[in-house]
Amino acid sequence: IFGSILGVSGGFVLGKEGPMVHTGACIANLLGQGGSRKYHLTWNWLKYFKNDRDRRDLITCGAAAGVAAAFRAPVGGVLFALEEAASWWRSALLWRTFFTTAVVAVVLRALIEFCRKGKCGLFGQGGLIMFDLSSNVPSYGTQDLIAIIILGVIGGVFGGLFNFLLDRILRVYSIINERGAPSKILLTITISIITSACSYGLPWLAACSPCPVGSMEECPTIGRSGNFKSFQCPPGHYNGLASLFFNTNDDAIRNLFSRGTENEFHMSSLFVFFIAIYCLGLVTYGIAVPSGLFIPVILAGATYGRIVGTLLGPMSDIDPGLFALLGAASFLGGTMRMTVSVCVILLELTNELHMLPLVMLVLLISKTIADCFNKGVYDQIVVMKGLPFMEAHAEPYMRHLVASDVVSGPLISFSGVEKVGNIVHALRITGHNGFPVVDEPPVSEAPELVGLVLRSHVLVLLSGRNFMKEKVKTSGSFVLRRFGAFDFAKPGSGKGMKIEDLDFTEEEMEMYVDLHPITNTSPYTVVETMSLAKAAVLFRALGLRHLLVVPKTPGVRPLYLHNNIHTCPRSLNILLHFFVCQL
Repeated sequence: IFGSILGVSGGFVLGKEGPMVHTGACIANLLGQGGSRKYHLTWNWLKYFKNDRDRRDLITCGAAAGVAAAFRAPVGGVLFALEEAASWWRSALLWRTFFTTAVVAVVLRALIEFCRKGKCGLFGQGGLIMFDLSSNVPSYGTQDLIAIIILGVIGGVFGGLFNFLLDRILRVYSIINERGAPSKILLTITISIITSACSYGLPWLAACSPCPVGSMEECPTIGRSGNFKSFQCPPGHYNGLASLFFNTNDDAIRNLFSRGTENEFHMSSLFVFFIAIYCLGLVTYGIAVPSGLFIPVILAGATYGRIVGTLLGPMSDIDPGLFALLGAASFLGGTMRMTVSVCVILLELTNELHMLPLVMLVLLISKTIADCFNKGVYDQIVVMKGLPFMEAHAEPYMRHLVASDVVSGPLISFSGVEKVGNIVHALRITGHNGFPVVDEPPVSEAPELVGLVLRSHVLVLLSGRNFMKEKVKTSGSFVLRRFGAFDFAKPGSGKGMKIEDLDFTEEEMEMYVDLHPITNTSPYTVVETMSLAKAAVLFRALGLRHLLVVPKTPGVRPLYLHNNIHTCPRSLNILLHFFVCQL
């Protein structure tokens, strides 16, 4: 939080929406862990959310809240969570995120009303609509569609180039950052010096312009924000390039979006500002400062959109300020590859509902053009960092494989009533998070798949030390008496019990424990001949952590399918625990 505040106020070309999304997700994850014991913020009622599904839902709601707070766009936050954050969407998650962003909107409204008289600096300005452009109904004709198509193509090309260069720069930064804190600090100081030099030095290249006649705003502007900055200009004149550099990022966007200001910025000033913002946005993202990409992309897109609008001039009925809005939409579509959420966020930012068809068109064109070159910026970063992310669609080669083709063994499974020593040995030699439970004769007449048991549940059961001297199936009532639901709740990050924390005597290692009471007897299963593509899509669409693959022919020795970074295809690395139980 403090890094984002200082980074934005320090003049870096970065956005605050990325850190706010992370902040919302961090708060949600903290609540999903039941609070923090270290800071004495633990509440018992939060333990109800300590399971995989609710934690994912909370983090999705937190990300939506961050977008809603950054852009004052509650509906856009919901759609952002739907389009970018959540891999498994359902109706319950929809109304939860909507409720979260509605609370954000109410709190923002109350704070804006409190700060409206300048009590909180620039926060109270603008209301819930940051860049209100709805003063007049814009007019546009069929001839403007050609300009819209050109903007979409430009946005797609610039977006693809931006993602390509950003990927190369981030790879270099990762090498520098791995050298330790001194390297990170030195890199951040270097980018800060470059940014300051550009912000102060480039306005010297711009010529002074006389203040517009009949301007409603004071010219030159005195204070922290405004359209007309008097940088080394005589009285009655202003420096257009300084008006963009010496403002906050929000005010610079507001200046570019402003309508009825066709002659306010020289073409040369817009070209210089675009090149500077484009390059500074590339080199700033990835340094040791919390940063987002939305604001730099909107700034650069609005600049070249205004350039196109100024060049067309009388040939188009659309105001250059609206061209700036369309340019921002095209660049966002070309870099982020999001459509619906970006469209709604821009409309909520500008209150320009009449531009909806054109914004939709330019987003679709820019995304289509950019997809011909590379993936979206978020997808590229996920691949570069090696995060375990599974694509929404199966790769083509998976259609020619079945689930049993990608197994690796040997399978590690437990009997329904298993010896303590076997369980402890299996937990110590593997990092598996789940194990199939198979009843074999004489417990059952034939080998039978009982279900799936989680490592964390087994550890809780072992910690209770309710062992038996003989291999006999119990009723499981002792589990209900000894443990509660909270004992088996998902632990917080790094807080879970480990097998190293438990010590057993030789006598206990020879005893038995009944796993039936804690076994999930209704796991998701598919047959071994199922297409790997379908299995992968099912695994992702349902948000599974484990999938049991059972044979068509009984009596075959069980095999175990588990991810192996060195031998499995990259897309299979996310299949954390994917079992084949051939019984």
